Amino acid sequence: MINNKILALKYRPQEFKDLIGQEVMAQTITNAIKLGKTPNAYLLTGIRGVGKTTTARLIAKALNCVKKFDEGEKCEAGEYCHCAEIVNSNHNDIRELIENAKYSPTSAKFKIFIIDEVHMLSKQAFNGLLKTLEEPPPRLKFILATTEVRKIPVTILSRCQRFDLKRVNLEKLFLHLKSIAKKENGNISDSAIQLIARASEGSVRDAISLLDRALISQSINNKEIQDLDVRLMLGLADRSKLILLFKEILSGNQKDAINHLRELIDSGLDAKNFLNDILEILYLFNRRINLGPIGKDLMISESELQLIDTFSKNLDTQDLGIFWQLTIKTMENLRIVGNENLALEMYVMQLMHLKNIDQGEEISTESYSKEESLLSKKLPLPEASELNEAETKSLYKNQLKNTDQIKTYPVKSLEIQSETLKYLKIKTFEGLIQVVTKEKEVELKYDLERNVNLVSFTVGKINITFNEKLNKNFIKTLAERLLKWTGERWIITLSQNKGDQTFYEKKIVEKKNKIEKEMNTDLVKDFVSAFPNAKLTSVTEEEDA
Repeated sequence: MINNKILALKYRPQEFKDLIGQEVMAQTITNAIKLGKTPNAYLLTGIRGVGKTTTARLIAKALNCVKKFDEGEKCEAGEYCHCAEIVNSNHNDIRELIENAKYSPTSAKFKIFIIDEVHMLSKQAFNGLLKTLEEPPPRLKFILATTEVRKIPVTILSRCQRFDLKRVNLEKLFLHLKSIAKKENGNISDSAIQLIARASEGSVRDAISLLDRALISQSINNKEIQDLDVRLMLGLADRSKLILLFKEILSGNQKDAINHLRELIDSGLDAKNFLNDILEILYLFNRRINLGPIGKDLMISESELQLIDTFSKNLDTQDLGIFWQLTIKTMENLRIVGNENLALEMYVMQLMHLKNIDQGEEISTESYSKEESLLSKKLPLPEASELNEAETKSLYKNQLKNTDQIKTYPVKSLEIQSETLKYLKIKTFEGLIQVVTKEKEVELKYDLERNVNLVSFTVGKINITFNEKLNKNFIKTLAERLLKWTGERWIITLSQNKGDQTFYEKKIVEKKNKIEKEMNTDLVKDFVSAFPNAKLTSVTEEEDA
């Protein structure tokens, strides 16, 4: 009889030793079972396909098997055991589980409830589960599995012994897939298996499913599966071709770059996979620039290493940071753009534009200081690790959306057109807000008061941090207005240090302090005594006549 079972089920681990990449967790669980120190509830977390449900069943087997399952003993054929029932377990309604929890097991040592994707339970179901976990019967065990641990109430988490299942690394995944391919008599090259392992992103189930898909095509064509076949199957581009495309972008050869892209699209390129591959290449370039030569591993071939070494010489970390953010932005745009191919062409041209800006084309900086030149080319960007996620995303996005701010003002615009023109003197941050108010710059006023945290202010230089609500044109607009009002170029830098409270927050605190001070005066106390429902909402200081 031919076994037509899909490979992901056929090679599902039946013992703890079969779990790949989770050896430490498996050893911890088996040790606890041997010592009889098992918790009332386990919580297994991790991405899809790393073995959460499989581990749950293995725990259940180890607890209830008539043999010493944790030591590798197996049930004999025809012998009654709970292992088969556990493997073929059925899902129940959570209310039925809670209701049956109070009854002791009839034949097995423990009554075990496995709840997969537990984060999807309703609030009422979680409440019912919590009551059982608070005072569990001695022979009851819960094994919870989830990919979204943050959605589980803290009260449930605190009553579980948690195990985080890791992504399986490429080397172990590659060896596992190679072993399965050999058992299945699959004619597939090592490079093709490596590609499948990389595409699975650490998920064993995804990797085996992709291998199964590839082997099916081989069984029909009866030829060895190469990495090119897998790339066509997954809609992936050849990484060497992507690196060559990147070379054309860095060289400014727009026509050749677009032709390279169109060749990739014609070969069945998937837009999202393409951009993910670009992110991986940017990572490899960044790693080469900052950490030196890349050691050979499963991810990179010798020819790709040589290409990375050659083309990384014309890049720096700041370039790669901007390219990275533009790639992320393009991935978001794919959701709303009807024609993905046009979006990719625009993306390639934007990359070339950013690189050309970085090379300083048509920029004159002879009359500026070194610090001013840096500002006119690119705003100094804080390290991403120093900012929270929202600030980092907003900072880089605004930098990309508003590329005009990268270019300097033409030198001739600095020439004073009229000697009679009167310029303003702005000496403080509060003075700047007053000028903005007087000039009726509503957006600038709002941003300065509510979205900017001042770090330092000197004449000609402002150092700030900001929140994610800051207008995307803020820095460009403020620089233009300051040049117009003062006749001088101001340097606006983004600091890694935590800034002061916003101007608006300070005003709120100041108002609150004034009200509290006035509430303690005899006048207000007498007034409140006479009018109990009265409330002091503001304090206005009377100007001298």
